[in-house]
Amino acid sequence: MFGWVHNRRDHGGAIFIDLRDRSGLTQLVFTSNAGQEAHNLAGELRLEYAIGIRGKVKSRGANINPRLGTGEIEVHVGDLEIFNRSEPTPFPVDDNIAVNEEKRLQYRYLDLRRPVMQRTMRLRANANHIVRNYFVENGFIELETPMLVKYTPGGARNFLVPSRLNPGKFYALAESPQLFKQLCMVAGFDRYFQIVRCFRDEDLRLDRQPEFTQIDVEMSFVEQEDIFEVIEGIIARLWKELLGIELPRPFPRLPFAACMEKYGNDKPDLRFDMPHKDLTELVRASDGGGVRLLHQATQDGGIVKALRVPANDILSRSEIDKLEDVAKGMGAQGLLRAKVGEAGAWALAPWAKQIVPEFRAAINDALGAGPGDILLFQFGKPAIVHTVLANLRLHLAKKLGLIPESGSGGQWKLLWVVDPPLFEHDEEQGRFVAAHHAFTRPHDDDIPLLASEPGRVRCYRYDLVLNGFEIGGGSIRLHQPELQASVFKALGLSDEEARAKFGFLLDALKFGAPPHGGIALGMDRLVMLLADLESLREAVAFPKTQKGSDLMTGAPGEVESAQLRDLCITSSAAAIGRPVPSPTV
Repeated sequence: MFGWVHNRRDHGGAIFIDLRDRSGLTQLVFTSNAGQEAHNLAGELRLEYAIGIRGKVKSRGANINPRLGTGEIEVHVGDLEIFNRSEPTPFPVDDNIAVNEEKRLQYRYLDLRRPVMQRTMRLRANANHIVRNYFVENGFIELETPMLVKYTPGGARNFLVPSRLNPGKFYALAESPQLFKQLCMVAGFDRYFQIVRCFRDEDLRLDRQPEFTQIDVEMSFVEQEDIFEVIEGIIARLWKELLGIELPRPFPRLPFAACMEKYGNDKPDLRFDMPHKDLTELVRASDGGGVRLLHQATQDGGIVKALRVPANDILSRSEIDKLEDVAKGMGAQGLLRAKVGEAGAWALAPWAKQIVPEFRAAINDALGAGPGDILLFQFGKPAIVHTVLANLRLHLAKKLGLIPESGSGGQWKLLWVVDPPLFEHDEEQGRFVAAHHAFTRPHDDDIPLLASEPGRVRCYRYDLVLNGFEIGGGSIRLHQPELQASVFKALGLSDEEARAKFGFLLDALKFGAPPHGGIALGMDRLVMLLADLESLREAVAFPKTQKGSDLMTGAPGEVESAQLRDLCITSSAAAIGRPVPSPTV
């Protein structure tokens, strides 16, 4: 056997070692009877020494250790070899450690020795194996696409890579194989998949990394439901083979508009209820019901929504008041709130004196509010109202114990969010932009709206959501050059601009491009959810921090001036107030 010393106990006549290897822990026993030389050498063993042993497996009889998978046996060692000694480690190589994440990332190779990390990485490896088998069994071909690509606008910010052989020009690191997998469809590979590394220069968070892995899929001659059937199959297989859980199929579908109205975002956690209620029309019909703020909000083009928190003993008066600070932290100006009394009257609401009784009764009725319920109101621009109430809903669910702080809590609620708008209005630019990308097919019924009301055009785009996390997204693509031109026109792109940015794809669509569509599933997020982890960084072997740095290797780092000269680059960090690399050019 080979492994590392995980624990050591010297009882004089016998030395006990817990040996850690890829399968877990096994107790070793060193006695002079089994091997005098090995027993003597075992006295030198310390934590994390790399060793090899030869011995006899024996039953522990009644002294079973239930905490070990091998707790029924032990190995009595006859021969011992120390391959490498270890200095004291900066933190214990154990699952139960109290050390900050920065220290763990600095010594990630030690952190990865911990049994919990070993289990996670093996789960990830098994997931990769299952994915490949599933798609090959279903007639897909695995193709590799370039990572160094031409920059094309839209989507996330790209990392740029200077080209030494083409001075002054840059590659972009592919944020996804989107255009290339469409070209695979044009090329006649009707079922493509790839487990691919992707890159996005975005602000980071617990479920986002600058480099990530996705399961990329594209299919020809399909409709939306064909893709759903294939993807539900792989998700169901992963949960069945890795967790022993049968997921009910088909997964529910919910239109984007209904999703926003009920939950305020397009990735709702359905492990609990607590939907929002849009009261805008009720407020308009009542001229604000005596509440000037609500009346003014609807006059200014805003919306009014409310969230009913069922009666409970957890939220005290002070806890309810603290919710306003939570809302303000999400960008709200404030939070109107009320607690429903026995006869439908409201307490905790100074503004309740302004409200017309009939209007208050109508709100109670619309929300299904009863005694003890807490009502939370937001009004104003739709974006901020949705954001605040969506986050409050999640905050309250954790506070009320409806869902755990992290992990699944043994519940798996999947949802397809479908039929979103093709365009969204960019207030800064004063024009419509693609909500996803410019190659998503609009609903046939909405094509006439492209020229007149682009904001109302729905499209065949879909996101797969699990417990409030988006684990995949894709669309049916545009394959007809004429319709593609209409979409570009709605985006304000001239033929010349479209050709300059997407010419190679536009040319390909002219040569009998088939109807096609696809999706990308986030492998990192899938592993995070499968393993019930708190952070995406725990699902990645060598992750970056929230600032995009690698604490172990020191990346990103400075480069020599000669390297910059080879790339025809001059550093201008000082001009924008950042530290200047040394030496500078």
